Amino acid sequence: MAQWNQLQQLETRYLEQLYHLYSDSFPMELRQFLAPWIESQDWAYAANKESHATLVFHNLLGEIDQQYSRFLQENNVLYQHNLRRIKQHLQSKYLEKPMEIARIVARCLWEEQRLLQTATTAAQDGTASHPSGTVVTEKQQILEHNLQDIRKRVQDMEQKMKMLENLQDDFDFNYKTLKSQGDNPPNSSPICSELSQDMNGNSQAAATRQKMSQLEQMLSALDQLRRQIVTEMAGLLSAMDFVQKNLTDDELADWKRRQQIACIGGPPNICLDRLETWITSLAESQLQIRQQIKKLEELQQKVSYKGDPIIQHRPALEEKIVDLFRNLMKSAFVVERQPCMPMHPDRPLVIKTGVQFTNKVRLLVKFPELNYQLKIKVIIDKESGDVAAIRGSRKFNILGTNTKVMNMEESNNGSLSAEFKHLTLREQRCGNGGRTNSDASLIVTEELHLITFETEVYHQGLKMDLETHSLPVVVISNICQMPNAWASILWYNMLTNHPKNVNFFTKPPVGTWDQVAEVLSWQFSSTTKRGLTIEQLTTLAEKLLGPCVNYSGCQITWAKFCKENMAGKGFSFWVWLDNIIDLVKKYILALWNEGYILGFISKERERAILSPKPPGTFLLRFSESSKEGGITFTWVEKDISGKTQIQSVEPYTKQQLNSMSFAEIIMGYKIMDATNILVSPLVYLFPEIPKEDAFGKYCRPEAAPEAELGDPCSTIQPYLKTKFICVTPCPSVFMDFPDSELLGNGIFPGTNSGNTSDLFPMSPRTLDSLMHNEAEANPGPLDSLTLDMELSSDVASPM
Repeated sequence: MAQWNQLQQLETRYLEQLYHLYSDSFPMELRQFLAPWIESQDWAYAANKESHATLVFHNLLGEIDQQYSRFLQENNVLYQHNLRRIKQHLQSKYLEKPMEIARIVARCLWEEQRLLQTATTAAQDGTASHPSGTVVTEKQQILEHNLQDIRKRVQDMEQKMKMLENLQDDFDFNYKTLKSQGDNPPNSSPICSELSQDMNGNSQAAATRQKMSQLEQMLSALDQLRRQIVTEMAGLLSAMDFVQKNLTDDELADWKRRQQIACIGGPPNICLDRLETWITSLAESQLQIRQQIKKLEELQQKVSYKGDPIIQHRPALEEKIVDLFRNLMKSAFVVERQPCMPMHPDRPLVIKTGVQFTNKVRLLVKFPELNYQLKIKVIIDKESGDVAAIRGSRKFNILGTNTKVMNMEESNNGSLSAEFKHLTLREQRCGNGGRTNSDASLIVTEELHLITFETEVYHQGLKMDLETHSLPVVVISNICQMPNAWASILWYNMLTNHPKNVNFFTKPPVGTWDQVAEVLSWQFSSTTKRGLTIEQLTTLAEKLLGPCVNYSGCQITWAKFCKENMAGKGFSFWVWLDNIIDLVKKYILALWNEGYILGFISKERERAILSPKPPGTFLLRFSESSKEGGITFTWVEKDISGKTQIQSVEPYTKQQLNSMSFAEIIMGYKIMDATNILVSPLVYLFPEIPKEDAFGKYCRPEAAPEAELGDPCSTIQPYLKTKFICVTPCPSVFMDFPDSELLGNGIFPGTNSGNTSDLFPMSPRTLDSLMHNEAEANPGPLDSLTLDMELSSDVASPM
């Protein structure tokens, strides 16, 4: 079954997470219209190869045209309009940047797979994969039971109110009838004394006394029922208060904490549908009780007497229910989707000036009568203006559509929400470059800002001012500030659930290794199929904290994590790790997902696990010395005396991986020994996976030779194709060649001898010499290498 079809069959809580994946950058309508074609493309490869991305993008536009033709035949005007708008948007935004749309689509498809995997695991286990996620806990079951009890008590109260109204109508009718006959009820009952003051004091006939006695009994029953209702209402309001505190102080607070965790890569268990159902149910019950309290006032105005419990208790009940409803509405106004730039969906809460960002607010009280009634306004740093001036922080203006009306049509699940898709920030320029105080102690990536959303609600005679705000955001002016800005977001949301602590980094708290380790693993698991293993995390702990028997509970300061250089290095721990994360996502994602990359491993551990292995066994690990992020391979070999040696190649960086994939580098890597023989030292990926089995599927198939494609009658000799290979040259290979000849032949020896590998096409003379020597030393196995390595263009015939 197609992936998109599987997603449509998921439960509501998973569908809500699916809705969050899509925006104007990649509309869900397009995903729906072209689902089979989209799933058939290799978007991950296109995201790393511009030529392929351009091809896929133009094919995408062609598919849109075909789908448009289908809608034209079906006379579906709405879909025609939407599809035309989507195509125009894609062309204007991605025609010159096709790799961007490829990255967005690849990430969406990967997130869909994660969502399906989570749902499948939950279905198999009968539980969700995270204890704080979508599992109905025992506490939540009790909460649902209490809400059901409140609804039942409200309905019972409604029946008692009808009984009270009927009883009062009977009493009022009999009282007025008796009074119109000129009969006076006796004064023996304190309850009826007030009613009998306007009657004459003459003795009454037995029949009249009997009527008066019945009237007194009715009034007594009326008073008793009024007291019972007032007492039960007070108890019901106490029960509502208790449930409301559970909802707002526990469940909603838990959701907000889960949202924080999801923002920094943790489990995305942030569906609001269940909370919305609970809060809406409680709000409906509160409004019913408020109407019943108003009804009490009406009844009291018709019939009242000394000691009337309605007069004594109704004002307090009214005040209590209004306070409960106001507070519930204020708590129910939340930021469902935190501020995020569409081009950086995996790094929310970091906003670049001049770049659009999106966010979404939602009211968890789903009242249809509020549809299109609430106008939301967006403000930045509303409450921290004075504090910002003292701290010397920058100030910003919000540009774009900063007001919007909440409605139920934009959300796929019919929730009352407003999504802001076209907001940007512009810095207010001051005399000292935008900062209000030149002595500011915080760097710009440590400044925290709040985006506030406010509105007014008028409902059933009540006016309520609602306000909510985003988690603190970091505003950058250059994309090179992204790594440090993201580190600030990680540190804040890892260590505090305080929603508005913009002064957090004036004195940042320390974290423990247990907290940091979990967050670091999330940085991989949120964008790939794998988090970090215990062994990998231990290696990172050693780099961050030094040697230790047990890292659990060890404290890490903010400066050590992000600002101070590592021992013996010219860069911080986070800068190094963030570049490795970027390397994995953009260049070696498939290999990481397969588990082929050990990645973080100490050199001592590397030697320990490779030494017992046969020659040719190799592993892949990240460079510890490359600031920009590098990956290398280390292998086992035997020297002439049979002694085991561990060799490593100079790390490959993003610049080199732009020219050739890492899988192709591994498959084609050779060593040129002192006798000019090319040999491959890489045979088995640790522990014992044949190299071809592991990496062959990630290498592009060889194109058909041009000689086969040319005109067979032509006398012009076609170009011979070239193949780039990676070679670690031995210095002695080049001793017989002057530098000018080496460069002329296209050989570019590395600056360091021994462990340097380079990509180069070989000239015919050099290749013939090498292959001749190699064939003499080892005929047979290298014949295939000769076939693969064709001559370069310096022997091609003239045009």
